[in-house]
Formats: sequence, C-alpha cells, structure tokens
Amino acid sequence: MQETAFHFFGAPVSWLEAVAFVLAVAMVVCSVYERVATWPLAIVSSVLYVWLFFESKLYGEALVNLFFALSGAWGWFQWRFGHRDQSRAPLRPAQISARSIALVALAWCVGALALAFLLSRFTDSTTASADAFVTAGSFVGTLLLARKYIANWPVWIVVNAASIALFVYKSLWLTALLYAILLTMAIWGWRRWQSIAARAS
Repeated sequence: MQETAFHFFGAPVSWLEAVAFVLAVAMVVCSVYERVATWPLAIVSSVLYVWLFFESKLYGEALVNLFFALSGAWGWFQWRFGHRDQSRAPLRPAQISARSIALVALAWCVGALALAFLLSRFTDSTTASADAFVTAGSFVGTLLLARKYIANWPVWIVVNAASIALFVYKSLWLTALLYAILLTMAIWGWRRWQSIAARAS
C-alpha cells in the first residue's frame, strides 16, 4: 500500500493515500445525503488515514482518525436508531442553542491547547499547534455529525481549511486536494441541512 501509485504536483502519492482519498470523498457525499453508509466508509477510510498520518508524523491527525474509526460504530447506531425526544422519531438535521455553540467553541479551544502541549512534549511533531487545532475540531465535528446537528458543517469548514494548509506544508498534495473538496462539500452540506431543517419547522 505504500508503493507509489502516481505523482501529484511532483510528489509521490501512495496507493494507501489514493484509496483513503476515494473512500473519504464517498463518505462525505453519503453524509450530505444522510446515508447510513457514511459510517462504514468513515471507519475504513479512517483506518487507512491513521496509517498514512503516522508515517507522516502527523500524530494528532493519526489520533483523530483513530477516533473516527472507533466512533464510526456509535455514529452508525445513532443514524439507524437514535432519537432526540420521547417521540422516538429518527434523527433529522437540527440546530443547537447559542449556549451549546459556546460550549462547543470552549471544548475545541481547551482540547486544542491540551493536545498541542501533549504533541510538543511527547512526540517529534513539527506542527504540534496546527495539528492539535485540527484534531480538536475534528473530534467536535464528528460528535455533532453523529447526532445530526447542523453545526457540524461550519466546524468542518474551519477544520478543512486549516487542514489544507497543514497538508500542503507536509507535501501530502492529494490529501490537501481531498480537504479542498471536503471544504466545498461542507458548504454544500451546511446549506442542504439548513434547508431540510427549515422545511421541517
């Protein structure tokens, strides 16, 4: 899987990165359309990215993709059987309160600071702060997505934008392209889920 599949912007792209790329794009398309296939695709692509990012010394990214893989089963369960109230109605895209938004932002900041400290103290990461910021945001975004909160999409917009710069710095050009695509798809997902919620209200 680490053999070179092709070159992109002068940098070698392994089969590992290429396959993970395809599965990740398929996963986000499924999430925009609320397909349960989102979660098995997330599990497989995330396992592949754990391998890729560990090899690239992006330990925070490796950690968050391990989290994606492990949380995939929970997200899968939530989208199949989860509900918000006593009606037992299936989860549908919903807004969160201003208080919840503040708590999400606080959790992201605290998580990023803690991870930056751990990465700079215990690993040979050369991008500890940026890696930590993206990693903490990805934790937050995954939890919001699993519960079908619309706020997951603006979180992913910020995470994906920061990730593009990080992967360009690491010369992971195909993965940088992936995150540019994911950024566009997050904007699309945000608009679509807002429209769904507006029609339901």
